Amino acid sequence: MKIRLTKEFCFEMSHALDNYDGLCRNIHGHSYKLMVTIKGEPIQDRDNPKCGMVMDFGDLKRIVESQIIDKYDHALVLNRNSSFAQFAKDIETKMVLSDYQPTCENFLADFAQRISDKLPQGIELVSLRLHETATSFAEWFAKDNE
Repeated sequence: MKIRLTKEFCFEMSHALDNYDGLCRNIHGHSYKLMVTIKGEPIQDRDNPKCGMVMDFGDLKRIVESQIIDKYDHALVLNRNSSFAQFAKDIETKMVLSDYQPTCENFLADFAQRISDKLPQGIELVSLRLHETATSFAEWFAKDNE
């Protein structure tokens, strides 16, 4: 029997889209909401303190916090080749320079890899949903990327 679990995370982050033809070319921030859904079989070993669980929500939280939240919360994210990256290097701020345009879509591809690499054996990452605003989000599904 496979069961899915979802945990929600919230963090603040700013970015700028290099060479974009709209307002998002400017440095700006969002209150992001990330939903992480995993799938697995509940542990059946009655001697295991996690009996009945697919995965302890606390363990999932530790993975996502170490791989995503700790790195990106309250950070300025820029493509390392952007015009802003040269300017921003002299600013004392938490900054992440990425190899990709820092869009919601590209964050999901990056986050999926980071989280998947840290999940225990038998646990699969099913989907991610990243809200950039209250009404705008992107989704990543494992089945679409097989």
